[in-house]
Amino acid sequence: MKHLALALTLLAAPLAAPLAAQAPFWTSEWPDTDFGNTSVDFTEILSGGPGKDGIPALNDPAYEAAATAAITPQEAVLTVELNGQARAYPIRYLMWHEIANTEVGGVPLAVTYCPLCNSGIVFDRRLNGQVLDFGVTGKLRYSDMVMFDRQTESWWQQFTGKGIVGDMNGAQLTQVISWMEPMGEFVARNPEGEVMARPDSPRSYGTNPYNGYDSAATPFLYRGENPPHGIPPLARVVRVGNRAWTLDRLQRNPEIVEEGVRIVWESGMASPLDTARISAGRDIGSVRVYDAATGANILHEVVFAFAFHAFEPDGIWMLGPE
Repeated sequence: MKHLALALTLLAAPLAAPLAAQAPFWTSEWPDTDFGNTSVDFTEILSGGPGKDGIPALNDPAYEAAATAAITPQEAVLTVELNGQARAYPIRYLMWHEIANTEVGGVPLAVTYCPLCNSGIVFDRRLNGQVLDFGVTGKLRYSDMVMFDRQTESWWQQFTGKGIVGDMNGAQLTQVISWMEPMGEFVARNPEGEVMARPDSPRSYGTNPYNGYDSAATPFLYRGENPPHGIPPLARVVRVGNRAWTLDRLQRNPEIVEEGVRIVWESGMASPLDTARISAGRDIGSVRVYDAATGANILHEVVFAFAFHAFEPDGIWMLGPE
């Protein structure tokens, strides 16, 4: 935790001023972004440290056979199964790139992961007759990644998939069903599946630059309210629409059927945000969410409680009877 505190202090010290104070600098950095067209308060947007493309998104990444990939069975991957194709995106790579512009089953996708919110979300890149390519602004809002598209230089909120600044302000990306699971589970279900290969980039893949983050008392550069009901800000919750179930409730009751959904928890997945080595993280287990009536996969994410509360302030907390 000492290393985490030092790293976050060094990143935040010169760069935590709100957008209002940084406007001249950011306007010169983003000359093609229409800052006059926005739906958010600029004081909510902070610099996370890196500048534009300082965290380099991946474009058309390579793939390899999942059965032979050098990813340990307990490591977390973000899975997409679409139109008969199954692909897994190791968090050990997304940790350092946060966005992969790719396709699955013939559909152009943005596979995104914000470590600070633990939000792994996949979007269809098609919008209004064009295919968008996304990058990382280096900015945060409620500690969540602010993305940008290279076609219009508009800014987008990763947690919601909504345009918040520029020509695409108010536009909405379509989310694609995905889930986080251990690599071993993906391979067992998809022996012919593919996994995103190690990027050709000088990064310390397999290590967690946010050592101990999911045990921290407060989120990085977060200025919003803490969750209600005494729920710790960095507790994991399962988000389904405007509802959230705490992970610790699922760990006590591994199958919950409520509000038309069936949520199943199973042990065996290492937390990518625990120890310095991702594969050695404590076992937090993985979650699958199904339609209770049909058994079909449905949209969900496992995210930190503070992020759910920030973006769903009127959300419903499914605390259960116990």
